[in-house]
Amino acid sequence: MRHLGTQVLETERLILRPMTTGDAIPMFETWANDPQVTCFLRWEPHKDWLETAQLLAAWEALYQNPDYYQWAVCLRGTDSPFGSISVMEGEEQDSACWHAPGLDHSAGVWEAGYCYGRAFWGKGYATEALCAVRDFWFREVGGPWLACCHAAENPASGRVMEKAGWVWDHDSLYHKFDGTPVACRCYVNRNPNF
Repeated sequence: MRHLGTQVLETERLILRPMTTGDAIPMFETWANDPQVTCFLRWEPHKDWLETAQLLAAWEALYQNPDYYQWAVCLRGTDSPFGSISVMEGEEQDSACWHAPGLDHSAGVWEAGYCYGRAFWGKGYATEALCAVRDFWFREVGGPWLACCHAAENPASGRVMEKAGWVWDHDSLYHKFDGTPVACRCYVNRNPNF
C-alpha cells in the first residue's frame, strides 16, 4: 500500500476535506452533541463545543502522518461539515476476526467509519461519501480490502455499506470507550484490482 494521508475528495454533491479546529461549532451543533447520532458510536455526546475543539486539535496534529485518514463531509458550495468519515487501522487482534477466504492481512485491518447529523440522514450522502473513500482507498492507496462495521441495532448503516459494495462477513462485539459491549455486524469490501 502507498499511504497518502487525507486528501481532498470530491463527488457530485460532496467535498471531503481535512477537519480543523474551525469546524468545532458546526461539528458540535450538527452531530457531536446529539445522543441519537452518538448512541451507536464508541464515544458519548460532547458536553460543549470546547470538547469538540480539543478532539479536532488532536486530529489536526495527526494529519502530518501519511497513514492518517479523517475527513469532514461538506455539501458542495459550503465549507460547513455535516458529518465525518475516516479510515483507521484496527487492533492487531482484529485480523483474526475476518473470515472471508483469501483476505490478505499483511497490511493490517483497515476500517471505514462515519457519522452524520440527523438532518442529513436518508439522502444518500453517507453512501456517496463511503464510495468516494472506498475508491480512494482502492485506486490511490492500493489497499487490498476495507472493513466496515455497524451496531446490530443500526441496520440503516448496514444498508449504506451494502449499497457501497460491502458484503457481510461476521457478527462480533465492539466496546464503547466506557467498556460497554455492543453487538455489531462486520462487512468487507475487496479491491477489484487484486
